[in-house]
Amino acid sequence: MSRLARPQAVTTRTTTGGSTAPPALAGVGPRYRWIVLSNTLIASLIVSIDSTIVLISLPSIFRGIGVDPLGPGNTKYMLWMIMGFLIVTAVLVVSLGRLGDIYGRVRVYTLGFAVFTVFSILLSVSWMHGTAGADWLIIMRIGQGLGGAMLLGNASAIITDAFPAGRRGTALGIMNIGFVAGATIGLVIGGVLAPVSWRLIFLVSVPIGVIGTAWSYVSLRDLGEHHAAHIDWWGNLTFALGLIAVMISVTTSWGSPSVLAEFAIGGALLAVFAVIESRVAEPMFHLGLYRIRAFTAGNFANLLSSLARGGLQFILIIWLQGIWLPEHGYSFSQTPLWSGILMLPLVGGLLIAGPISGVLSDRFGARPFATAGPLIAALSFWLLARLPVDFSYPTFALLLTLNGIGMGMFISPNRAAVMSSLPPWRRGVGAGMMNTFQNAAQVLSIGLFFSLMIIGLAGSLPATLYRGFVAHGVGAATAAQISHLPPVTTLFATFLGYNPMRHLVGSNVLSQLPAAQAKILTGHTFFPQLITKPFSSALSAAFTFALIACVASAVASLLRGGKHEWSDRTAGVAEGATGEAPASANGGGAQPVAEALEPSGS
Repeated sequence: MSRLARPQAVTTRTTTGGSTAPPALAGVGPRYRWIVLSNTLIASLIVSIDSTIVLISLPSIFRGIGVDPLGPGNTKYMLWMIMGFLIVTAVLVVSLGRLGDIYGRVRVYTLGFAVFTVFSILLSVSWMHGTAGADWLIIMRIGQGLGGAMLLGNASAIITDAFPAGRRGTALGIMNIGFVAGATIGLVIGGVLAPVSWRLIFLVSVPIGVIGTAWSYVSLRDLGEHHAAHIDWWGNLTFALGLIAVMISVTTSWGSPSVLAEFAIGGALLAVFAVIESRVAEPMFHLGLYRIRAFTAGNFANLLSSLARGGLQFILIIWLQGIWLPEHGYSFSQTPLWSGILMLPLVGGLLIAGPISGVLSDRFGARPFATAGPLIAALSFWLLARLPVDFSYPTFALLLTLNGIGMGMFISPNRAAVMSSLPPWRRGVGAGMMNTFQNAAQVLSIGLFFSLMIIGLAGSLPATLYRGFVAHGVGAATAAQISHLPPVTTLFATFLGYNPMRHLVGSNVLSQLPAAQAKILTGHTFFPQLITKPFSSALSAAFTFALIACVASAVASLLRGGKHEWSDRTAGVAEGATGEAPASANGGGAQPVAEALEPSGS
């Protein structure tokens, strides 16, 4: 039996007049669909907000627990505070979507809300300080990521089960635009709450999580097919270890033998994972799903699009906090909040294009919008690369809006097309596979953008810093030593909203300088003006990479084929019974299972 053939389902089917009614739509009305959409929108928002709220709150967190994140050996705490949540979500989302296929999507989804809430409480009540406090927060963030993976691994499948094919684009578009927009909203919320208390950034999720858990438990019902199966433990293990090793190596300084070894080990484990998945009876990744062209092309397009946009916020934060905001009179302590506020046009573009493209794709198909969207985003990256480092904000805001419109045009139609192409009994694992590529690509994108920035800065930053220090009274030997510190220290300082000169030069050197020179070195404009030229070349390299990824995403979208929904088979074909199959969503009649693996239309 083909791996795409329907397993023996636990759910039953209702038949009327000799035809089989799709179980996902039986007895489902507009009111219930609204409940599903609003609940999953809350879930996507809370997970996305918590993925970035820490970025803007790191200075307050580390001050609260008494750790200097730029101190010797402490950079790892900062990286794991940022990346731990994202990595766990990326690694586990497929397995937890698979559990939803087996035990019921709503059951796993509701438990995800509860897990997320519990770990949010544990994060907010931490009593430890120093490195022990940092370790506690990292572990609790990983637990929070587990709950997030349970939510994300099943939310898309729950929506797909509840909505007919002609409405899925709109529904999935709204949910996924909420997820993408939440990343920027999290920056603003973190900037507002963190100065009051770092505990509030975790506590704010608790009432939302409690309401989501209760609402999901009371209101949602499992409409999808699920069946008894075994967990692919070896597949899960090799995939998790391989993906973690690759993502850690990409987000660490390149060139180190240990980092290259981690990357090689991760790649080897993922190769072993692919072999395992092709041989076990009930794999974690159903590789047979890649026989569906719409699924394969949509996933590849999503991977490339996520690579393009995943590191965008990271680069924009450094640009705004390290150069533009200080040059325009903002103190370094104010820059985290204002960088989030100034990036809100990106959310505006997403909110404009996402729902509209979802509605239109339901009518005209995904390909026109999922192809045009990445091309518009590529245009925005091309224009951003040509923008002066000290830009005019209205122009910058317009380009961010354009980027948001392009990404919004892509996300909604692409997600709907991928989910609609899946057989009902594979929607949980299919959604998990798609979320894995999206989340892993976002982590990899941060690492790649960061590496491109480091490479771009390493070439010219030392000489620029040396000349600047010497010109303002720092001794030649001291200036040479400071200027050859790794560029990562400078980037992390600006990213954290610290004055990078105070950390680079140090209080001992500053105390030996004339007061006027020390004031210039630690002022708002010295560092931004010093770093502008080296940063500009690094920025251009990062945006060029994003442009290429967007164009490749558009090509993948173009090759997906025409409008395609999985056409549910007759009981005779799918389950060994008899009966007439319902017409397909495109108005066609029944077709053999083998034919359904190809897109309908060209």
